[in-house]
Amino acid sequence: MNNLAIGKKLSLVIAIQLALVSQVSAAEKDANTDAASEQASVNDSYIEKMQIIGHDARLSKQTGSATLIDELELEQFKFDDINRVLYSVPGVNIREEDGYGLRPNIGFRGATPERSKKINIMEDGVLVGPAPYSAASAYYFPMTSKMTAIEVFKGPAAIKYGPNTVAGSLNMVTRAVPQSSEGLVDVSGGSDGFAKAHAYYGNTIDNFGFLLEGVHMRADGFKELDGGGDTGFEKNDIMAKLRYDLAGDAFDQVFELKLAYADETSDETYLGLTDADFAANPNRRYVASQLDNMDWTHSQVQFNHFLEGDNFDVTTRVYRNDFERAWYKINGFKGGLVNRSLQEILADPDKDEVNSRFYNILTGSEDSVAEYEKLILGNNDRTYYSQGIQSDLNLQLELFGLEHQFATGVRFHQDQIERNHTTDAYLMRQANLVSDGSDTQAATTDREKTDAWSVYLQDTISISALDITAGVRGEFIDAHYQNRAPGSEQDYLNKTTRIWLPSFSAFYTLSDNAGLLFGVHEGFLPTSPKQDPSLEVESSINYELGGRYNDGNFNLELIGFFNDISNLKEGCQFSSCGSDDDTEFNGGEVDVLGLELTSGYSIKLTDDLDLPMSLSYTYTESEFKTSFESGFDMWGKVTAGDELPYLPENQLALNIGLVSDQWDVNMIVRYIGEMKEAAGEGVVLSGSTTEALTVVDMSASYDFNQYGLVYVKADNLLDTQEIVSRRPYGARPSKPQQFQVGYQYRF
Repeated sequence: MNNLAIGKKLSLVIAIQLALVSQVSAAEKDANTDAASEQASVNDSYIEKMQIIGHDARLSKQTGSATLIDELELEQFKFDDINRVLYSVPGVNIREEDGYGLRPNIGFRGATPERSKKINIMEDGVLVGPAPYSAASAYYFPMTSKMTAIEVFKGPAAIKYGPNTVAGSLNMVTRAVPQSSEGLVDVSGGSDGFAKAHAYYGNTIDNFGFLLEGVHMRADGFKELDGGGDTGFEKNDIMAKLRYDLAGDAFDQVFELKLAYADETSDETYLGLTDADFAANPNRRYVASQLDNMDWTHSQVQFNHFLEGDNFDVTTRVYRNDFERAWYKINGFKGGLVNRSLQEILADPDKDEVNSRFYNILTGSEDSVAEYEKLILGNNDRTYYSQGIQSDLNLQLELFGLEHQFATGVRFHQDQIERNHTTDAYLMRQANLVSDGSDTQAATTDREKTDAWSVYLQDTISISALDITAGVRGEFIDAHYQNRAPGSEQDYLNKTTRIWLPSFSAFYTLSDNAGLLFGVHEGFLPTSPKQDPSLEVESSINYELGGRYNDGNFNLELIGFFNDISNLKEGCQFSSCGSDDDTEFNGGEVDVLGLELTSGYSIKLTDDLDLPMSLSYTYTESEFKTSFESGFDMWGKVTAGDELPYLPENQLALNIGLVSDQWDVNMIVRYIGEMKEAAGEGVVLSGSTTEALTVVDMSASYDFNQYGLVYVKADNLLDTQEIVSRRPYGARPSKPQQFQVGYQYRF
């Protein structure tokens, strides 16, 4: 988008913001208010606006399942893997992949977890996926280690955070600029060559504040490549924030600039194992994956402006994310006279002589001879950008004797993906991949781009003990696809989507400690720019009913949900189908229903010793309502009543701690039930399931006060490993037992 276009969009959004603010009558502030106290107050308000879930009330009146994992909870286990953080959140379904959480697969309430494409992934309140509209699959994910809060939001309030309103939103909050001098150094090392160095420093001098933060993380990897070689990763993340606070008589303002850069090099692969090889050694890697490597860089610029008056605030964010990645990996055999997918070969290597021969080449026990036995490695080189401006207004006022909490927002967003995929042919020679000498071939060269306006309106009316919230979201999407291969100038597509998505919810306060909630909203998931207009968007009506109790020491939340999906949409990525054509499919009507339970209680054993406990449980069941045949690899021939793949019926997480003034010990026990790997019949993984998995993680720390803090942690203490997925090519293991010891010094 050129500078003139950006200026026009910026001017329009600012004009809308000023028009809204002009309707607000702000009372004159007390001239004798202490300036330092006022500055701290406005900064606290600003920090709250970077988050979705508020912190003020002990009993949350949020109409929807809302989970906040704050910095104190994140520090308990010091997880660097977002999967391990989210396993304790009810209603979250995950398909693990690499064991370190490098490229998570996260879904909410039965939405497919594949590359987290059906949830809104946000950082500090803005979309952070590479191209959330044009190519929703999130091959980039922010580094968990630098976050100070993780928020999971489901239910009717998801209407505020588009474009995906089927499941919900995941918002990750980075460190705020501190009000005084503050810093940290955190270094740790552990099993399989794991090492981490994390440091930050920030301060506020008068009205100006700054923060510098950096994280370096690496590991040799827990997988064992036949013949030796790397299976680990190395990641870096650097962030800087500059903030200026401006207090006025009528308004307080905060201006903040955030700059960030991150990169990763990981020797990761999609190639898994046969079930027999997994049983012998789940951490083995075949020699055919010896050249597989992911290499990416990500840069981010975000400017925030926060304006606060007596009964309103306006937050405006301007953002730009750039992401470049190249994943060089095995795609399969060249084929020709004989064609077999890697999934077919590894699912049954003893099926016939052909499968046996291909399997022996993958493991390096035999050399390639025939032309169709050559191995094809693809370089999926992609360039993304995502940019936009959004402005959100919150207004408290009284009309006709009723208290109103009014929220509205507008956003212009633009994103794009350019694919430049190529392939190379290799021979297996004495357990090594050797180029066959042929030229690199172009595979896919295209561009998908989206311009999207979105707006939401939401009003919460308080009538005695009842809070009623009505809202609506509008998505106005212009999508463009262009095949950029030579001679394909006429292969393009322009699409337009216009939709309004209503929501309604209510919260009834029974007492200071208890309340009931109900909500209903319309779910929506757009199609990608390259998909034929005949492919329908995903749509659903989502219901929830539940209650909360919180007396300050014991808390309980129980919510039942029902997603009435009128049209399910899924698509093929390498992570699921072993294909990069991004073809999407419709699956008709599907019902997903479930129950989410969260509870916490703390027992005071002595004056300085507490026993905190928490439990989260999710029950989910799903059902296709119609019978059909599909070319989608995870569906196949579906019969009405079949279940969705990769959706466990039962999930549970139990967290128990022992906490004193200077030390703590924490244990978390997770249970994830078995999952189907294909819904219907007639596809390779029909009838296959992952095994139920129970994992125990532990951590402990001792605080030496001014001398720092020492911690130890164990992931998967009992060293239990199971197959977490057979996609896209063969069995993949959960993370094995790993230990870590670290030291933190705060100043």
